Amino acid sequence: MMAAREILADFPAGGPRGSWPAEEKAAELTASGTPATVVMDLPSDRLLVVRAES
Repeated sequence: MMAAREILADFPAGGPRGSWPAEEKAAELTASGTPATVVMDLPSDRLLVVRAES
């Protein structure tokens, strides 16, 4: 079982074609000093930006 992770942002999985808002937010957070990554939450059909594990 995966440990709970801090959710920093979330986005609907069905964004417009060619749009990557979750990945862009994760990159923005990482560049500002908060390591972040994107994971898919299947039950809610959302992309979650979470604090990256070190």
